[in-house]
Amino acid sequence: MKPGLLIVLMALMLGACRSREPSFPVARLSIQGATLVDNGLLGWASTDVHDLFARTLRDSRRFELLGEGDKGARDKRAQGAWTLTLELPFTREALKDGSAYSFAEVGVTLSMERRGEEDDQRYQVVGLGEVRVERKDAEARREAVREALRRALTQVTQAAALQLAAVERPDAALLQDLQSQDDRIREFALRVLADRRNPAAAPLLIRQLEEDDAQTVRKAIGALAEMKSREAVPALIDLVKDREIGFVQEVVFAIGEIGGPEAEAYLFTVAQGHDQPDVQAAAQQALDTLLASRKLSAPEARGSDRAEH
Repeated sequence: MKPGLLIVLMALMLGACRSREPSFPVARLSIQGATLVDNGLLGWASTDVHDLFARTLRDSRRFELLGEGDKGARDKRAQGAWTLTLELPFTREALKDGSAYSFAEVGVTLSMERRGEEDDQRYQVVGLGEVRVERKDAEARREAVREALRRALTQVTQAAALQLAAVERPDAALLQDLQSQDDRIREFALRVLADRRNPAAAPLLIRQLEEDDAQTVRKAIGALAEMKSREAVPALIDLVKDREIGFVQEVVFAIGEIGGPEAEAYLFTVAQGHDQPDVQAAAQQALDTLLASRKLSAPEARGSDRAEH
């Protein structure tokens, strides 16, 4: 086979593979947050950011905006469509150690939600765009911020496609993804497994409790509570040592939500003898809720299928 023909065939095969990648329907795209109000550094209204993000989604070829195209096709795809909400937590200029230049930084957060017959699905991804400011005049500074925004939007678009692709994968494939060399693929697979309450997610989430990043720890706590992972209770109890009261209260409520004999014993001990009244009160509240939930789930509380004689 001639080399030129081989190159053409390979290009066609690659194009075919890419065309088979799923595209995700988007029913609604909105921009929220106060950062865009009177933002002289960016100089764009929320409508400008909306249009830029819509173009970024379309250019990725992984998202289908249902406000466009044939109405019949829109109606068919709307059933499994996602709602995307974009926020800009910050736009700023920052100095870096050892650099004579400042850097424009833009942070973005993308929330994705889809309503289901039983449970709603919610996921979130973040992006950070960073561009060096080459000159100190207003025009150069503004263009640097806008380019940082473009980069951040590209990041969250790529991350969103990976996260939503994970949602469509079966558990067996997600368990394989946990061995991926790509940190994002591992993270997104773990999120979906946790949402599905797959037991394989629990040990990895428990390991995340040891991370230094507070946001990662809090997400792991929430996922373990949602899964009602009783094997996580000892690690959660250890987690509250030498922590501030607010964090301890969060963990106490998570332990109460998980339940089980070990959780109940811990909550009783804390409610009776913790040296902080606020923590005592939180433990008592969590214990009361746990005991009430246990009574409601008891067979006698649900009633009997047969009449008493």
